[in-house]
Amino acid sequence: METPFSAGDYLIFQLESGFGLLRVIAIEESDGQRVWHLMAYEELFPDVESAERAVSEPASLHIRKSHMALTDRAFARTPAARLGNRPLGADEQLQYENWKQNDPQVSDRSALLMLGLR
Repeated sequence: METPFSAGDYLIFQLESGFGLLRVIAIEESDGQRVWHLMAYEELFPDVESAERAVSEPASLHIRKSHMALTDRAFARTPAARLGNRPLGADEQLQYENWKQNDPQVSDRSALLMLGLR
């Protein structure tokens, strides 16, 4: 099954209090199952346009969680849309590499639950 997202994508999700951002670090297959590797940002935005402006200046964003590994099922329960894409930096790729070497756990909880958001 093909995915509409790829590494480097910024994803936007909606909460009652505004919009938040995730970043796709990697998507891999493990034992026939897709695993999503995401980064989450601290900022919440009042509208999509504000989030788009922030993505155009990524240095202004603050990382809330540098790496989350989710099952395909958990990712499907994370309602998000693609906002843009830019190549991953070395620091972002390093989070994924550290996970592979140190603690390759995968969660079946949605990204929003992992962040304590509803």
